[in-house]
Amino acid sequence: MIMAQIENQIRYVINADGETTDVLIPIELWQQLISSINSDNASGLAWIDEQEPKAQILADLQESVQQPAAGQTSPVSDFWDYSRRFD
Repeated sequence: MIMAQIENQIRYVINADGETTDVLIPIELWQQLISSINSDNASGLAWIDEQEPKAQILADLQESVQQPAAGQTSPVSDFWDYSRRFD
């Protein structure tokens, strides 16, 4: 979305003294802005994921590989239910 399109959707709230105090934007635009702020364009990962220590990522991966080997599995439906929370 180009800047001119964004600016046309923004509304400003002005107090009795003529000072701009707040900004109103449509919810769809807000969601797009938050999404772009919270993700890294290069990796596609959320900001929080980019900040996770590499040692923790490795530990999580090792645990996830060991669980099936130890017979700890989950039905596929659990993963579908989990992933739908992010749609």
